[in-house]
Amino acid sequence: MDSAVLSAPRALFHRQHRQRLLTGGLLALALLGLSLYALGQPAQVVALLAHGPGTAEPGAQVIWSIRLPRLLAALLAGMSLALAGAVMQSVLNNPLASPMTLGISQGAAFGATCAIVLLGAGTIQRVGPATVVVQHPDLVVGAALLGGLGTAGAMLLLALLRDLRPEALVLAGIALGACAGAGTMLVQYFASETQVAATLFWTFGDLGKAGWREVAWLAAVLVPAFALLARAAWALNALAWGEDQARALGVPVMRLRLWALTVATALAAVSTAFFGVIGFVGLVAPHSVRLLIGADHRYVLPTATLAGGLVLLGADTLGRLLLAPVVLPVGAVTALFGAPVLLALLLRQPAR
Repeated sequence: MDSAVLSAPRALFHRQHRQRLLTGGLLALALLGLSLYALGQPAQVVALLAHGPGTAEPGAQVIWSIRLPRLLAALLAGMSLALAGAVMQSVLNNPLASPMTLGISQGAAFGATCAIVLLGAGTIQRVGPATVVVQHPDLVVGAALLGGLGTAGAMLLLALLRDLRPEALVLAGIALGACAGAGTMLVQYFASETQVAATLFWTFGDLGKAGWREVAWLAAVLVPAFALLARAAWALNALAWGEDQARALGVPVMRLRLWALTVATALAAVSTAFFGVIGFVGLVAPHSVRLLIGADHRYVLPTATLAGGLVLLGADTLGRLLLAPVVLPVGAVTALFGAPVLLALLLRQPAR
């Protein structure tokens, strides 16, 4: 009798484990297939890649200098935003938390805009898709990080002083994001017409600026951040059961919340610094993953990371094909499809 009682939960665990691994495998296959499609015809792409990055072959130069960096940037930025959203939803216990809804992306955009316009970290080429060329990425990323961390710090300070509920934190984040947006507009107001046009296009969210330097920055932040957060998966699971239960299990709740939110802010800030505000990826990807595989962070974090890369790469591919040869900013595409998802999530919340 005892063995039968114990075998049922064990069988359930193994079935859920297989389902979660299957979901992750399917996402990885979908990501691989979409990546091959985004690069072009596979046989032709492989032949062109074989020439190497320093070749004079025009087709190979297009692959190595434009398509491949843009593809990797879409994957890494989407993964960073989704991972940041998954962590924010966990530590704040709110499915509507994300870099966009908490105002962190707007704060990072304000910091990056100040660095580009006021500190001269970027140069203005022309009015169009490549208006801003970042000459000092360390300065832009640092300013974006300060802007994002400032927004996150203000939100946590409000939570500590007023004991805000998770629902109220999202409203506070929206208000702080509006303040950051107002600051961005003030900087644009005192800029030249060319700078205004450049920064306006930059804040749409665009992967056309992607190069190997941006890819290296994104990878340098994402890899250690994912390693740190994956090690905290059990602590995040305990926090999901409630603060009292987490403290009883020895989890330093406040310290976990602070450093995890700092890492998530850094992930969102770096993506925003290079590519502008790309909304809804950090909201849609982790929430969809939780609906599919549950809330175990050992599986949620890697699966949401894959889903984020798939969502952003799909949005960028759609933006390039929808009105070809016109390329739509990826931020506009994610907002177009992410806004209905946000409304659906709001409607799913229980009435109070």
